Amino acid sequence: MDIILLGAPGAGKGTQAKVLEERSGLVHVASGDLFRAALRQGTELGMLAKSYMDRGELVPDEVVIRMIVERISRPDCRMGVIFDGFPRTLEQAEALEQELQHHDRRIDRVIYLKVPEQVLLRRIAGRQTCKTCGATYNIYYFPSKRPDICDLCRGKLYQRNDDNLETARHRLEVYFSQTMPLIEYYTQQNSMVEVDGQREISLVTDIMLQSIGINGDNAEKQV
Repeated sequence: MDIILLGAPGAGKGTQAKVLEERSGLVHVASGDLFRAALRQGTELGMLAKSYMDRGELVPDEVVIRMIVERISRPDCRMGVIFDGFPRTLEQAEALEQELQHHDRRIDRVIYLKVPEQVLLRRIAGRQTCKTCGATYNIYYFPSKRPDICDLCRGKLYQRNDDNLETARHRLEVYFSQTMPLIEYYTQQNSMVEVDGQREISLVTDIMLQSIGINGDNAEKQV
Protein backbone atom coordinates (compact mmCIF):
# COMPACT_ATOMS: atom_id res chain seq x y z
CA MET A 1 0.00 0.00 0.00
CA ASP A 2 1.30 3.43 -0.96
CA ILE A 3 -0.16 6.47 0.78
CA ILE A 4 0.45 10.22 0.68
CA LEU A 5 0.39 12.34 3.81
CA LEU A 6 -0.59 15.97 3.18
CA GLY A 7 -0.47 18.73 5.74
CA ALA A 8 0.68 22.32 6.04
CA PRO A 9 3.78 23.29 8.05
CA GLY A 10 2.80 22.93 11.70
CA ALA A 11 0.07 20.35 11.06
CA GLY A 12 2.04 17.58 12.76
CA LYS A 13 2.71 15.65 9.57
CA GLY A 14 6.26 14.61 10.50
CA THR A 15 5.21 13.36 13.92
CA GLN A 16 2.30 11.36 12.54
CA ALA A 17 4.38 9.91 9.68
CA LYS A 18 6.87 8.40 12.14
CA VAL A 19 4.13 6.86 14.28
CA LEU A 20 2.32 5.53 11.21
CA GLU A 21 5.55 3.93 10.04
CA GLU A 22 5.93 2.11 13.37
CA ARG A 23 2.30 0.99 13.55
CA SER A 24 1.66 0.10 9.89
CA GLY A 25 4.95 -1.38 8.69
CA LEU A 26 5.01 1.07 5.78
CA VAL A 27 8.25 2.95 5.14
CA HIS A 28 8.33 6.70 5.72
CA VAL A 29 9.76 8.36 2.60
CA ALA A 30 10.33 12.08 3.16
CA SER A 31 11.56 14.02 0.14
CA GLY A 32 13.64 16.34 2.32
CA ASP A 33 15.43 13.40 3.94
CA LEU A 34 16.15 11.90 0.52
CA PHE A 35 17.72 15.13 -0.69
CA ARG A 36 19.93 15.47 2.38
CA ALA A 37 21.03 11.82 2.19
CA ALA A 38 21.77 12.02 -1.55
CA LEU A 39 23.82 15.19 -1.10
CA ARG A 40 25.67 13.76 1.90
CA GLN A 41 26.49 10.50 0.10
CA GLY A 42 27.37 12.20 -3.17
CA THR A 43 25.15 9.96 -5.28
CA GLU A 44 24.64 10.59 -8.99
CA LEU A 45 21.17 12.00 -8.41
CA GLY A 46 22.40 13.96 -5.42
CA MET A 47 25.10 15.65 -7.47
CA LEU A 48 22.61 16.32 -10.25
CA ALA A 49 20.26 17.98 -7.78
CA LYS A 50 23.17 19.95 -6.31
CA SER A 51 24.10 21.31 -9.74
CA TYR A 52 20.69 22.99 -9.95
CA MET A 53 20.77 24.19 -6.36
CA ASP A 54 24.24 25.71 -6.80
CA ARG A 55 22.85 27.78 -9.68
CA GLY A 56 19.98 28.94 -7.51
CA GLU A 57 17.46 26.96 -9.56
CA LEU A 58 14.67 24.66 -8.45
CA VAL A 59 15.46 20.97 -8.83
CA PRO A 60 13.31 19.73 -11.76
CA ASP A 61 10.43 17.40 -10.96
CA GLU A 62 11.94 14.61 -13.05
CA VAL A 63 15.07 14.58 -10.87
CA VAL A 64 13.03 14.53 -7.66
CA ILE A 65 10.82 11.71 -8.97
CA ARG A 66 13.83 9.66 -10.08
CA MET A 67 15.19 9.99 -6.55
CA ILE A 68 11.90 8.91 -5.02
CA VAL A 69 11.35 5.99 -7.43
CA GLU A 70 14.89 4.77 -6.73
CA ARG A 71 14.13 4.82 -3.00
CA ILE A 72 10.79 3.01 -3.14
CA SER A 73 12.27 0.34 -5.42
CA ARG A 74 14.44 -0.96 -2.57
CA PRO A 75 13.43 -4.20 -0.79
CA ASP A 76 12.41 -2.48 2.46
CA CYS A 77 9.66 -0.60 0.58
CA ARG A 78 8.09 -3.73 -0.88
CA MET A 79 5.05 -3.54 1.43
CA GLY A 80 4.47 0.14 0.68
CA VAL A 81 5.47 3.65 1.67
CA ILE A 82 4.21 6.85 3.27
CA PHE A 83 5.04 9.78 1.01
CA ASP A 84 5.81 12.86 3.09
CA GLY A 85 6.59 16.21 1.47
CA PHE A 86 5.89 14.97 -2.03
CA PRO A 87 4.01 15.59 -4.23
CA ARG A 88 3.66 19.33 -3.60
CA THR A 89 2.02 20.32 -6.88
CA LEU A 90 -0.52 18.85 -9.28
CA GLU A 91 2.21 18.36 -11.90
CA GLN A 92 4.28 16.34 -9.43
CA ALA A 93 1.25 14.23 -8.50
CA GLU A 94 0.53 13.37 -12.12
CA ALA A 95 4.18 12.53 -12.81
CA LEU A 96 4.38 10.35 -9.69
CA GLU A 97 1.25 8.49 -10.72
CA GLN A 98 2.73 7.70 -14.13
CA GLU A 99 5.98 6.43 -12.61
CA LEU A 100 4.15 4.25 -10.10
CA GLN A 101 2.09 2.69 -12.89
CA HIS A 102 5.33 1.63 -14.59
CA HIS A 103 6.15 -0.30 -11.40
CA ASP A 104 2.64 -1.78 -11.00
CA ARG A 105 1.92 0.47 -8.03
CA ARG A 106 -0.57 3.21 -7.29
CA ILE A 107 -1.56 5.65 -4.57
CA ASP A 108 -4.08 3.83 -2.42
CA ARG A 109 -4.91 6.58 0.05
CA VAL A 110 -4.23 10.28 0.58
CA ILE A 111 -4.55 11.56 4.15
CA TYR A 112 -4.93 15.31 4.62
CA LEU A 113 -4.22 16.64 8.11
CA LYS A 114 -6.43 19.73 8.25
CA VAL A 115 -5.62 22.43 10.80
CA PRO A 116 -6.96 26.03 10.84
CA GLU A 117 -4.47 28.67 9.70
CA GLN A 118 -4.44 30.55 13.02
CA VAL A 119 -3.53 27.35 14.87
CA LEU A 120 -0.78 26.60 12.33
CA LEU A 121 0.65 30.10 12.79
CA ARG A 122 0.85 29.69 16.56
CA ARG A 123 2.37 26.22 16.24
CA ILE A 124 5.11 27.50 13.89
CA ALA A 125 5.78 30.94 15.39
CA GLY A 126 5.75 29.56 18.94
CA ARG A 127 8.41 26.88 18.44
CA GLN A 128 11.51 26.88 20.61
CA THR A 129 14.40 24.39 20.52
CA CYS A 130 17.07 23.62 23.11
CA LYS A 131 20.59 24.38 21.87
CA THR A 132 22.01 21.60 24.06
CA CYS A 133 19.71 18.57 23.80
CA GLY A 134 17.40 19.49 20.92
CA ALA A 135 14.17 19.24 22.94
CA THR A 136 11.31 21.26 21.46
CA TYR A 137 8.72 23.49 23.11
CA ASN A 138 6.00 25.92 22.10
CA ILE A 139 5.40 29.15 23.98
CA TYR A 140 1.64 28.91 23.28
CA TYR A 141 0.90 25.21 23.74
CA PHE A 142 3.65 23.53 25.81
CA PRO A 143 6.07 26.16 27.16
CA SER A 144 9.06 25.35 29.31
CA LYS A 145 8.61 25.83 33.06
CA ARG A 146 11.18 28.63 33.04
CA PRO A 147 11.18 31.07 30.09
CA ASP A 148 13.86 30.23 27.51
CA ILE A 149 15.30 27.41 29.69
CA CYS A 150 15.01 23.71 28.79
CA ASP A 151 13.18 21.60 31.40
CA LEU A 152 15.36 18.57 30.62
CA CYS A 153 18.91 19.88 30.62
CA ARG A 154 18.56 23.57 31.49
CA GLY A 155 20.05 24.50 28.15
CA LYS A 156 19.22 27.73 26.37
CA LEU A 157 16.10 27.72 24.17
CA TYR A 158 16.19 29.49 20.83
CA GLN A 159 13.86 30.15 17.92
CA ARG A 160 14.84 29.31 14.33
CA ASN A 161 15.10 32.26 11.97
CA ASP A 162 12.24 30.95 9.86
CA ASP A 163 9.98 30.33 12.87
CA ASN A 164 8.51 33.80 13.11
CA LEU A 165 5.01 35.05 12.36
CA GLU A 166 5.82 36.81 9.10
CA THR A 167 7.78 33.90 7.64
CA ALA A 168 5.21 31.40 8.90
CA ARG A 169 2.40 33.30 7.20
CA HIS A 170 4.33 33.35 3.90
CA ARG A 171 5.12 29.62 4.14
CA LEU A 172 1.44 28.85 4.64
CA GLU A 173 0.38 31.06 1.72
CA VAL A 174 2.80 29.22 -0.57
CA TYR A 175 1.73 25.82 0.74
CA PHE A 176 -2.00 26.39 0.30
CA SER A 177 -1.62 27.91 -3.17
CA GLN A 178 0.25 24.78 -4.27
CA THR A 179 -1.77 22.21 -2.36
CA MET A 180 -5.40 23.15 -3.00
CA PRO A 181 -5.28 21.76 -6.57
CA LEU A 182 -3.81 18.54 -5.10
CA ILE A 183 -6.67 18.23 -2.63
CA GLU A 184 -9.22 18.69 -5.40
CA TYR A 185 -7.35 16.18 -7.60
CA TYR A 186 -7.30 13.41 -5.01
CA THR A 187 -10.86 14.17 -3.88
CA GLN A 188 -12.06 13.60 -7.44
CA GLN A 189 -10.22 10.26 -7.42
CA ASN A 190 -12.05 9.28 -4.20
CA SER A 191 -8.73 8.48 -2.57
CA MET A 192 -8.55 11.30 0.00
CA VAL A 193 -9.47 11.26 3.66
CA GLU A 194 -9.56 14.49 5.66
CA VAL A 195 -8.52 14.25 9.31
CA ASP A 196 -8.91 16.94 11.97
CA GLY A 197 -5.30 17.63 12.97
CA GLN A 198 -6.32 19.64 16.06
CA ARG A 199 -7.38 16.55 17.98
CA GLU A 200 -5.25 14.64 20.45
CA ILE A 201 -2.16 13.17 18.77
CA SER A 202 -2.96 9.54 19.63
CA LEU A 203 -6.54 9.88 18.38
CA VAL A 204 -5.37 11.45 15.12
CA THR A 205 -2.99 8.52 14.69
CA ASP A 206 -5.75 5.99 15.28
CA ILE A 207 -8.10 7.68 12.81
CA MET A 208 -5.33 7.71 10.20
CA LEU A 209 -4.64 4.04 10.78
CA GLN A 210 -8.32 3.25 10.45
CA SER A 211 -8.41 5.11 7.13
CA ILE A 212 -5.87 2.65 5.70
CA GLY A 213 -7.60 -0.41 7.12
CA ILE A 214 -5.66 -0.84 10.36
CA ASN A 215 -7.61 -0.73 13.61
CA GLY A 216 -6.39 1.93 16.02
CA ASP A 217 -6.74 1.72 19.77
CA ASN A 218 -8.98 4.75 20.20
CA ALA A 219 -10.28 5.58 16.72
CA GLU A 220 -13.88 6.51 16.31
CA LYS A 221 -15.99 4.94 13.61
CA GLN A 222 -15.97 8.07 11.49
CA VAL A 223 -12.86 9.75 10.05
